[in-house]
Amino acid sequence: MNTIIESLLERKSVRSFTEQDISYEDKQLILTAAMAAPTAGNQQMYTILDITDQKLKDTLAETCDHQPFIATAKMVLIFCADFQKWYDAFCAADCHPRTPGTGDFLLAVQDAAIAAQNTVTAAQSLGIGSCYIGDIMENYEIHRDLLHLPEYVFPALMLVFGYPTKQQQERRKPERAPMDFIVHENSYRTLSRKDFEKGMGINRGITSYDDWMQAFCKRKYHSDFSLEMTRSVEEALKNFRHQ
Repeated sequence: MNTIIESLLERKSVRSFTEQDISYEDKQLILTAAMAAPTAGNQQMYTILDITDQKLKDTLAETCDHQPFIATAKMVLIFCADFQKWYDAFCAADCHPRTPGTGDFLLAVQDAAIAAQNTVTAAQSLGIGSCYIGDIMENYEIHRDLLHLPEYVFPALMLVFGYPTKQQQERRKPERAPMDFIVHENSYRTLSRKDFEKGMGINRGITSYDDWMQAFCKRKYHSDFSLEMTRSVEEALKNFRHQ
């Protein structure tokens, strides 16, 4: 197994960091890796916000589902799906562009997510831990104003970085579902109850499938943050639906 594959398999989310700062050189390497990511048509339809203001970190720790560890991270990056710069560039060249649509929004989100994952991989290779914060999609209006986001920019992902504590280093990585649950050959395969019992809740221990699934559904799918995230995305999409 080569070192890249080994690093990908070992990587896990880190939510507790040491006091060690991330050097300027390593930060530049991580950001350079982001910009080297695959991108649709080489458009790089994303903007990365490097959050260095501690008061802003403190605010994000509250607005992103009250997670204090966000404020302690040594590096915080917000990956914005950004079609605004292309729309503005088209206008500047008198291209008379159409209003961006949902497809443009989703393509920009893809670009942002691919770039974000490159930073995770780069950081891992440097011994720096990371954690995705999907909650940046919540409270759209608050984050739009807080980050001064224009009409066709959406905060798609946030990542926090830092050197993991000993406890985080030793913490067991949650198991992933078996490959045949995730990988379907040639076409989609509808799964059975038996498949679900095998593939979902693999980390549930002795808890029954039904009990684990009901608790998980309540904690995640029916949670306030999940409902708010859906509302926020729908609100942001309105900007991309004006035809």
